[in-house]
Amino acid sequence: MDNERGPLPRRYARYYLENTPSLVWLVVINVVGILVGVRYYVDTMPGVSTFLWPLYADSPTALFLLTLSLVTLLPFLGRSLDDVPVNLPLAYLHTIALVWLLKMGVWTFVALNLGFSAYFPEPWAYFGIIVTHVGFIAEGLLVPHYARTTRGALLTALVVALGNDIVDYGFGYYPPLRYDPGLTLVVATVALSVLSVGVAWKIMPRLDEQRS
Repeated sequence: MDNERGPLPRRYARYYLENTPSLVWLVVINVVGILVGVRYYVDTMPGVSTFLWPLYADSPTALFLLTLSLVTLLPFLGRSLDDVPVNLPLAYLHTIALVWLLKMGVWTFVALNLGFSAYFPEPWAYFGIIVTHVGFIAEGLLVPHYARTTRGALLTALVVALGNDIVDYGFGYYPPLRYDPGLTLVVATVALSVLSVGVAWKIMPRLDEQRS
């Protein structure tokens, strides 16, 4: 049965995730996006511990997690999304990937507009970055069509997201900005961590639900 899952019609998910060319291109585009994103951080990364790079380079990490999530579909190319297996480890991967992706997609819009005068009207620094990060949200809406979640996965995603906030603002490892983040951005970031988990809880089916 072609059930809808979340705000994205399932027919679009089937097109992008069940067809070999579209899924492969989606993975390739994400890999390119990771490399472009890392370039944004590379000048400042030497001053950050290697072990903290995944938490420092927030947007590339979000794309990396989504790419891992999409790669789990490659063995089932050409088959229906209804036939893609689900299990507990995958539930954790897909949930954390979705939460991180949604959070960074919205966070970038918020951060650039809080420092509006420092970025606008530069074509790439403002418009380009916002448009590409809106794409994070669009891709994230594909995840509920093949993934499942659990309470444990959602709780883990919340702990990871809030832990990332502590690293970012408690220790000063937030993404490079053209202005000093104030309390408004800190509060907005924490709120987005909670909101992203709430959205994942709302749109992702549960692992113990029977597929139809």
